[in-house]
Amino acid sequence: MNNNPSADTLQPIHSPVPQKFTLYPAIDIRGGQCVRLLKGDYNQETVYGSPLEMAAKWVEQGAEWLHVVDLDGAKAGEPRNQDLILDIARSHGVTVQVGGGIRSMAQVEMYLKGGIQRVILGTSAIKNPQFVYEALAAFGKRIVIGLDARDGYVATEGWLESSATKAEEVALRLVEQGAQTFIFTDISKDGTLSGPNVEATVRLARTSGAEVIASGGISSLDDLRTLQAQAEQGVAGAIIGKALYQGVFTLQEALQAVRGA
Repeated sequence: MNNNPSADTLQPIHSPVPQKFTLYPAIDIRGGQCVRLLKGDYNQETVYGSPLEMAAKWVEQGAEWLHVVDLDGAKAGEPRNQDLILDIARSHGVTVQVGGGIRSMAQVEMYLKGGIQRVILGTSAIKNPQFVYEALAAFGKRIVIGLDARDGYVATEGWLESSATKAEEVALRLVEQGAQTFIFTDISKDGTLSGPNVEATVRLARTSGAEVIASGGISSLDDLRTLQAQAEQGVAGAIIGKALYQGVFTLQEALQAVRGA
């Protein structure tokens, strides 16, 4: 008998509570440069220069957090830009969450002891759940789970592979092990400026009862306001990439929009 709930029958395990809505400027690193990919495609890359300079720019505009991804690490299955990422955290006094190729407790500890506030585990949630359980037990809320989905199914290995597991199923299992925060990315939206998948983000928050940070597709200040309006459902923040890099709006404008200024 299969006791695992299907995606259609999943129910919230508890009611989310309102949280502060936080904005996370994204810094994706490949080959030592700050880049943006279209829908996670490594062949559709735009280079924006030094990650350290970009971090300084976002901090100057008021960033309280930075969302940093080691794209080389995600593809290789082990960190590749860790020295640069640790330099970002040390140089700018900003709170950083980082993901990309983190597959062992030693790598988690390397980042957390080096000044990173939160470590994001993604592929391991599917391929090595026992490691993720151990990390959650050891470090609690400093472990964030990245759920990157294509058509509702979680993708792994830097989005190069798709799994047969729905995001809500993974979330429910990991909440039972202590997960408190998820980052949800609809890959079809990422880098497209086509608007976030608000429905799927809210569904994940309500199903899991955890905080969910929205990622992918944010194209306007109204998108941010729409997400913030779902804070009581558990949507706790948004990661902003291409809209900032293409100057659709500034980080200052984004912060003002969600603060109601």
